[in-house]
Amino acid sequence: MSSSEQNICQRCGACCAAFRVSFHHSELDSEPGGRVPARLADEETRSTVRMRGTDYARPRCIALIGRVGESVSCGIYSERPSPCREFGARASIGIYEEACNRARAQHGLPPLQLD
Repeated sequence: MSSSEQNICQRCGACCAAFRVSFHHSELDSEPGGRVPARLADEETRSTVRMRGTDYARPRCIALIGRVGESVSCGIYSERPSPCREFGARASIGIYEEACNRARAQHGLPPLQLD
């Protein structure tokens, strides 16, 4: 992650407080090769789980630390699930997803330039 992407994401965190984060149960650390702490996930279906806190009317991932729009970090960054790894993956080259700006708008933050 470039320093500019890291700075934007570390000041924002809106995506962590806007969307449900669902992923396959094989990503849990209770499964062979899994890394996401199982204690931070809730069962969703027979094959999927979701990060705790992301299925509320006002979602906020249990792993999000800090204040959205000011200074945030992920408490399990190196173990985060695939949807989190994939979201905003091109931000380091100045390409932002529309979903990023939708999340930012929910928190009263200005949009980032979409390329």
